Amino acid sequence: QVQLVESGGGLVQPGGSLRLSCAASGFIFSIYPMGWYRQAPGNQRELVAAITDSGTTNYKDSVKGRFTISRDNAKNTVSLQMNSLKREDTAVYYCNLDISRMGYSHNWGQGTQVTVSS
Repeated sequence: QVQLVESGGGLVQPGGSLRLSCAASGFIFSIYPMGWYRQAPGNQRELVAAITDSGTTNYKDSVKGRFTISRDNAKNTVSLQMNSLKREDTAVYYCNLDISRMGYSHNWGQGTQVTVSS
């Protein structure tokens, strides 16, 4: 059974940093492109960062230069380092397959809340 468990969210002031982690199980993690998504209240879920199985990365324009996605195939984890956080980054963050490449997703985990506020 596929499981995606996100962690690392919290409350941070504008300009601060957080590191999110996602532990994946139940599928051959190393061969799949993965992504981090976020959903703010009233908005659709959006892909903010993606990484291929070989480590090529891609980012939503609004997070380029601030967010860094990485993966550890030995530990079946994908991480998102978020720096210079802005209020508009406030959302629930999820990890999943890169739907733009795969055309489908696994069941969504519970996500982790990121709140950027002073």
